[in-house]
Amino acid sequence: MPLKVKLNIAGMSCVNCSNAIEKVSKKIDGVLDANVNFANASGEFVLKDASVREVLEQKIKKLGYFVATNIDEFEAKRDEHITSIRNKFIFAFIASIVIMALEMFAPHNMLVNLLMLVLAFLVLAFSGKDFFAHAIEAVKNKNYDMNVLVALGSGSAFLYSLFVVIFSNFIPDDLKNVYVSGVAMIIAFVLLGKYLEERSKAKAGDYLKTLLKISPKTAFLVMPDGQSKEVNVNELKVGDIVIVKNGYNVPSDGVIVQGGAEIDASMLTGESLPVYKEVGDSVFAGTLNTNGYISVKVTKSSYESLLSQILSLLSDASSKKMPIGRLADKIANIFVPSVVAISVLTFLIWIIFSGNFAYAISCAICVLIISCPCALGLATPIAIVSSLARGAKAGILVKNPEVLELIKDAKFVAFDKTGTLSKGLISVKSSNLSEKELELVASAENLSEHPISKAIVRYAKQNCINLQKLNGKFQNVVGQGIVYEDESNKIIIGNEKLLAANGILLNEADSKAIKEATNDGSGVILCAVNQKFSGFLTLSDELKNEANSVINELARLNLQSVILSGDDKKVVANIASNLNVSEYYANMLPEDKFNKVKELMSRGGVIFVGDGINDSPSLKEASVGIAMNSGSDIAKGAGDIVLVKNDLRGVSGLVKLANATIANIKENLFWAFMYNAICIPVAAGVLYPVFGLLLSPVYGSMAMCLSSVTVVLNALRLRYLKLKD
Repeated sequence: MPLKVKLNIAGMSCVNCSNAIEKVSKKIDGVLDANVNFANASGEFVLKDASVREVLEQKIKKLGYFVATNIDEFEAKRDEHITSIRNKFIFAFIASIVIMALEMFAPHNMLVNLLMLVLAFLVLAFSGKDFFAHAIEAVKNKNYDMNVLVALGSGSAFLYSLFVVIFSNFIPDDLKNVYVSGVAMIIAFVLLGKYLEERSKAKAGDYLKTLLKISPKTAFLVMPDGQSKEVNVNELKVGDIVIVKNGYNVPSDGVIVQGGAEIDASMLTGESLPVYKEVGDSVFAGTLNTNGYISVKVTKSSYESLLSQILSLLSDASSKKMPIGRLADKIANIFVPSVVAISVLTFLIWIIFSGNFAYAISCAICVLIISCPCALGLATPIAIVSSLARGAKAGILVKNPEVLELIKDAKFVAFDKTGTLSKGLISVKSSNLSEKELELVASAENLSEHPISKAIVRYAKQNCINLQKLNGKFQNVVGQGIVYEDESNKIIIGNEKLLAANGILLNEADSKAIKEATNDGSGVILCAVNQKFSGFLTLSDELKNEANSVINELARLNLQSVILSGDDKKVVANIASNLNVSEYYANMLPEDKFNKVKELMSRGGVIFVGDGINDSPSLKEASVGIAMNSGSDIAKGAGDIVLVKNDLRGVSGLVKLANATIANIKENLFWAFMYNAICIPVAAGVLYPVFGLLLSPVYGSMAMCLSSVTVVLNALRLRYLKLKD
């Protein structure tokens, strides 16, 4: 039976790396299929049997990559690879400064020329060797990407300079200039871009490990003799009974068979308030028992739980998100072959019409030199660095710069409700209690640590109510409320069931008032003092102050807002109405949100904004995932962007920043290629027949410098971009 194997592969720096591993792997006898993903640094292989695995791993290692047997080893290899890129960039950057200083200030004698050549060679050998290796693989696969352009530009610059120094006597005086600064500059700037890319890609994959860490590991299993025993969650079988104590997480999906408890399921379902669950109700693995004691009958194995489904959805979504095609690479697929063709054509024309080999070879090489992609290498990384800096200043942490290109194609912005559009904090919305009654109620609630109790106390203090210090009898009735009694007062706070159990019934007018107050889906807490119904408090999760303006701003940017929430339909409908959002969905589990995002993506690009673990699959599946900093570590890990200040204005600000960044990159590429469009023909000698002029590498160097400075100055404009109105 065929065996499926997933390997963590470190050391891949581009799509060509994954293509090369795939191609070589498929040639191995016993490998039935191979799919290597550069985006999440992994490979999935179908093997004839287990014996093929060792051969496969050895072959991958021979190609220069690392195969990690576990996540810790993979992370170590990945960090080692990123450190290597950083060190190579630093060396190339320092070498380029030294070479430029020698070119500008030192006399151009043989010793200085040799010193510059040695430095340039060291840059190629140490910092640039991977570009040449990948360029060879790219050419084999007929994929003329940035690696080919870098190798061609830096290699031709070095060969030309070497040719000038060694064969100085055979070259006309006006072409005897060494030209090696471009070698180090090209390698340094492109390595900077690679370093930024690899570091962001590494951070984007940490969410899976974090999710595994928070998954319940053990459970209290009820044995046949009635005693409980702590066991590994993986040992649980369908039908087992487990005990979930106050403050513990539910270990597996199941049904309550004894007791009752308030379950906080916000991490999975997005419900803003803890929900009381009793016998017959379903509970999910990973949810928290905040108050109560229950026995749960396991209905699904740990591998089938809702939490495991989230993990699976995350992994699937991550593997589907392939690296976007870079504009520079797309242009390079046309530009690189064109430059080579022009260089060869230049050589042939000079040989045929002038017979001067020195001029022919010099002009041909000069064409290659003048196409050195210094400005092209700067175009994207410099714009990205400026964009990241501007975003960080506004509280927008861009973890994965690649998504900036995807934002321009987005048509929808899908929002989670709790903690994203809303403050994620239970608060008292209104009250019809008198000041004295509110004082007694808040004083009693001050004895409890329940989130609702804290909200009532906070509301009282905001209304300048001084709390009393109560020392009477306090009782917490799980799932119903609290009862406080002393010599002077008996205070009952909770639901209608608790009041009825204490002999307090609501009349028709009271019931009607409560119904009207909760029509928008608000929660309600009923209060009775000394056996008399006093009134109620309504609870809500307030909208963030900036929510309305952000939705309006996104509409002006031609983006349609959608709400996806696990909350009750009434609550979501009220929120949607307040925000003027026409498309909204309620009572959604993580998988429902995930599928809805997929459906929306069939209609256009989707930006998803969320904060909870339940949002993490959608954050990864969407074109762009934006997580709130106040949310779970899983959500922040799964998101491409983190809003550090938890300010929703960062969403519209990000769209503006992304649009400006892509426009800036295109402008930079325009200037870079305009330079080549003008200088390549001159380097080929088109001005020689009329004006007797051939382009000297000195002037080529000046032109390259000017194009690079233009690109840098243009990119720096992003630092002053206005993101908020």
